[in-house]
Amino acid sequence: MSDLSAASQAASGRCRNEALREWERIIIGIDPGTNVMGYGILGVRRGKPSMIAMGVIKLNKFDSHYLRLGHIFRRVTGIIEQYLPDEMAIEAPFFGKNVQSMLKLGRAQGVAMAAAISRDVCITEYEPRLIKMAITGNGAASKEQVQEMLRRILDISRESILPELDATDALAAALCHFYESKKPAIARGPKSWKDFIAKNPDRVR
Repeated sequence: MSDLSAASQAASGRCRNEALREWERIIIGIDPGTNVMGYGILGVRRGKPSMIAMGVIKLNKFDSHYLRLGHIFRRVTGIIEQYLPDEMAIEAPFFGKNVQSMLKLGRAQGVAMAAAISRDVCITEYEPRLIKMAITGNGAASKEQVQEMLRRILDISRESILPELDATDALAAALCHFYESKKPAIARGPKSWKDFIAKNPDRVR
């Protein structure tokens, strides 16, 4: 690499980091897949979420499942380094009848999570039904309904919507995490009478 290209890349990196500083918080959403994996980047400014980017990682060109896993790790790591998210929201695999497909999907999810862990990004898993409920109010909503509701909530132009629904599914996971993290924490009561006494000695006579 020449000195000029290295300097150009460094300047580009500085500009990108400056642009990302305007966000109070950045969330990456991941929709795991073994053929196509979706990702969405959500930025929060003054408590309002906005889409920064979304896309897909296509894996069909790899014949080997293990090559696909390696590509997932490299691409997710690269996306994390590019957008510097604070948190990752990832869709939990749903249980299906095909055990082999479920195993492969679980591995793909795990590799994406490993990429986040390697860059110290906090991870939260969400069930597909919870994500749909958070976005549309219907846990049985279709992917198309989720996409259209996301477009309206985040004011995304139709031209910016990708044909792959995996991308908007990933963005939905990120928005679901934003909504869930805004909910007030519920105080938990004591697990038992012994636990209550230990925590409240002055209230027991």
